[in-house]
Amino acid sequence: MSVGTSRAPEARDASRAPVPRCDDLAGLGLEPDDLPDGLVIADEQGRVICFNAAAARITAVPAAEALGLRLEQVLPLEDLEGRRWWQLTDPYGGLAIRVRQPERNLLLPGGREVLVAARYVRTRRGGPVRRIVVTLRDTEARRRTERSHAELIATVAHELRSPLTSVKGFTATLLAKWERFTDDQKRLMLETVDADADRVTRLIAELLDISRIESGRLEVRRQPVDMGAAVGRHVQAHVAAGQPADRFLLRLEHPLPVLWADPDKIDQVLSNLLENAVRHGEGTVTIEVTPATSPRDGEDAGTSVTVSDEGPGIPEESMNRVFTRFWRGSKRGGTGLGLYIVKGIVEAHGGTITVGRARGGGAEFRFILPVAAPAF
Repeated sequence: MSVGTSRAPEARDASRAPVPRCDDLAGLGLEPDDLPDGLVIADEQGRVICFNAAAARITAVPAAEALGLRLEQVLPLEDLEGRRWWQLTDPYGGLAIRVRQPERNLLLPGGREVLVAARYVRTRRGGPVRRIVVTLRDTEARRRTERSHAELIATVAHELRSPLTSVKGFTATLLAKWERFTDDQKRLMLETVDADADRVTRLIAELLDISRIESGRLEVRRQPVDMGAAVGRHVQAHVAAGQPADRFLLRLEHPLPVLWADPDKIDQVLSNLLENAVRHGEGTVTIEVTPATSPRDGEDAGTSVTVSDEGPGIPEESMNRVFTRFWRGSKRGGTGLGLYIVKGIVEAHGGTITVGRARGGGAEFRFILPVAAPAF
């Protein structure tokens, strides 16, 4: 009886169902080499009868050499304490009620770590093992994810330490020696505490945005957005903070299409791009807002915003890493999360964002948003 046939009720019992040889998988419309994970199948004698391309890649053992050899020869696995795995688990002579080994980290010769899971297929419950099906997965992708998470934790801890230390220091000093300070000194300390509290709030907001972007839960509440006015507000904020007014050049091309977007998130995108241009760029910061072709199928109109400066720009070899987490264009501070979040917000709106070299030699960021429609 072939795999997938439901004629006999016992065929649905995974512990009693026969496992196909590699050439039998073709009956399911599937080639073993098409599987993303390594697949190794051993018969009742413990000899390998199936060894797919992924298994050959992970173990560096050619399939032609593996077929016919004993399982422990092809996969000389050890646990993290150096014990030989097949001797330890004894699949053919061990517990007769065991039907599987859960996925765990094991070591190949040379210390390469792989994720291994095994299934013991028996002709009947408690009977002898007829097949052992082993899956192998490379741990490199998981390690990259773990390193990324570790970097995120380290970055957050570092960024939080400075403002929280400042807040704790000033509040403790004020509580202990309130009467010794003048009103101006107290005001200065409280303003510093307030600024540091804002910094912590921004960092927490960035972390929440990253979580929503990576889980696909970033919500966009669309309202009419006047992009020209929004850019103007951010320019005025930088001027009020001490930047010279002639450092900014705003170009608006009319008429602009009616844009439906999340105003708070668009403010976040503009704030990040302008802050990057001011902090890391040089010379005049030029912001151009123009009509554009929508990046989304089925829509004709869109709005384009370009932010460029006259600084040294971004090295060519770094262009493809600009929107990744923790990328920093210089050593002038920042978490390296801003542009990653910007890209997530733009894409959540159905838009696109690119980076290149401006005519003046500096960095140029351009994002295009579809005009879209109301959230309702």
